[in-house]
Amino acid sequence: MLLEIEEMLMAKEYLEKLTEILKRATARRFASVKFECKHFFSGAAVYADGRICISLTPAGFAIKLPEEQRKVLLQKRGTKCLRYFPKAPIKKDYVVMPDTMLKDIKTLRSWTKLTVEYVLSLPKPKEKKRSSKKIAH
Repeated sequence: MLLEIEEMLMAKEYLEKLTEILKRATARRFASVKFECKHFFSGAAVYADGRICISLTPAGFAIKLPEEQRKVLLQKRGTKCLRYFPKAPIKKDYVVMPDTMLKDIKTLRSWTKLTVEYVLSLPKPKEKKRSSKKIAH
């Protein structure tokens, strides 16, 4: 129970921090895109028109990019492939950016623009069907 409470508090902190980063990264941009910040495991994630594009978790601030742009970003100092915990598989579409890049607003906005454009080019996610459980009377 105590661990669950700690995880909820930690996730809330990530959600608040990611919401602030998103505001700085998208200020007066993307007027037609609906952004949502939601809890995501023990962190938070940004969705652009229902498509996940950014996450902030104990593994770091990660953005989703196509292969060519991932290769470019991974050449920058302090970046790395996303792995949520040791021995977990690498999330191949994501790159973790260092805090120094997050503090540089021009860099942050540039990479945010690329991730948003990329995810919006992908097919819309399928809506989850809600199961209707019948209650016996």
